[in-house]
Amino acid sequence: MEGVGDDAASPVAPLAKWRNDFARAFQYYLDRSTPHPVQRWLGTLLVAAIYVLRVFYVQGFYVVSYGLGIYILNLLIGFLSPKVDPELDVLEGASLPTKGSDEFRPFIRRLPEFKFWYAITKAFCIAFFMTFFSLFDVPVFWPILLCYWIVLFVLTMKRQIMHMIKYKYIPFSIGKQRYSGKRSSASSSGVSRD
Repeated sequence: MEGVGDDAASPVAPLAKWRNDFARAFQYYLDRSTPHPVQRWLGTLLVAAIYVLRVFYVQGFYVVSYGLGIYILNLLIGFLSPKVDPELDVLEGASLPTKGSDEFRPFIRRLPEFKFWYAITKAFCIAFFMTFFSLFDVPVFWPILLCYWIVLFVLTMKRQIMHMIKYKYIPFSIGKQRYSGKRSSASSSGVSRD
């Protein structure tokens, strides 16, 4: 019965330990980046610029870029959409507040900002990795793909904006609303009382 509990001797154990250590370190740095959205997005812009330069340099991989664009458009729709669809709420009787007397409910996204950032960054890294394999370099006439993507973007954004207008929500918070106390009529008219 020797070797039953002896995991240290198996060749898989060091690999599993390394994978676990790597996953733990990766999660640690990911957690530390959470409160720094500006730096995260600047890093993503850098990764995107490197990808664009790579595609420009090799003059290919337009299908990969098109797929990346479609994926980012899909993520953007999730980012701009509310977690609970108002169309379904209207059928059930509940809806977003439309009058000042209605209860305030904050906008909750279907795809939170952090997950949106993480998915876009991961997509650019995967697309960059794919540019090193000629299997993904399908010869296409790229202006047609670009025109089709622009048409798809415009139609999708039009539909999303119409949805926002119809259900009166804005997917961005402008900041906390500040209230000032009531002013007395004497102080607002500039007349001083002695």
